[in-house]
Amino acid sequence: MSLTLVIGNKNYSSWSLRAWLTLELAGAPYEEVLVSLYGPESRRHLLQHSPTGKVPVLKSEDGVIWDSLAIAEYLAERFPEAHLWPRGQAARALARSACAEMHSGFVALRSHLPMDLSRDKALAEVPAEVQADIARICALWQSCREQYGQDGAFLFGQASIADAFFAPVTARLRSYRVLLPQEAQAYVTTIYQWPAFQRWYQAGLQETENKA
Repeated sequence: MSLTLVIGNKNYSSWSLRAWLTLELAGAPYEEVLVSLYGPESRRHLLQHSPTGKVPVLKSEDGVIWDSLAIAEYLAERFPEAHLWPRGQAARALARSACAEMHSGFVALRSHLPMDLSRDKALAEVPAEVQADIARICALWQSCREQYGQDGAFLFGQASIADAFFAPVTARLRSYRVLLPQEAQAYVTTIYQWPAFQRWYQAGLQETENKA
């Protein structure tokens, strides 16, 4: 069993973080390859690993899997004993819906609050479209927690792919000092106390490369 996860800079690469946390949840041994996203040879190096020239990419004996959601689904199928999706059909349906919404939506949040783990400064002004994204995210978190979060502090009680997908959002909200409802703030704290996230976070803070 051989798995290699190709990721980008830990301080900035939100998509890489999603796949990395999911692989940590799977509990399988793997090799990590970090490719700088902002060097003069970055594109060439990325294309050596990824057909799209983007990260994350998971290399396995089954082939190359790109895109964080595809990686998550592959790992869930390969390691069913890890229960990467929540238990229960209805809970899994909601978790998949939430991840799909995260995967394709919240464009304003992504644009105005890019992930930067080393940042600790609020925006001078938060655009209305960003505020709308944040309100939707908080409502989604609350819905997951109220319906399925009784047996733990994560969105569906125990840590799952859903938390891996929203962990970069919590990083954005903390880095930009966004004021949140109490329940949402508690979830941000949960992610920051997650040992796997902390390992990534501390490694990200040690990076010295800046965006071009």
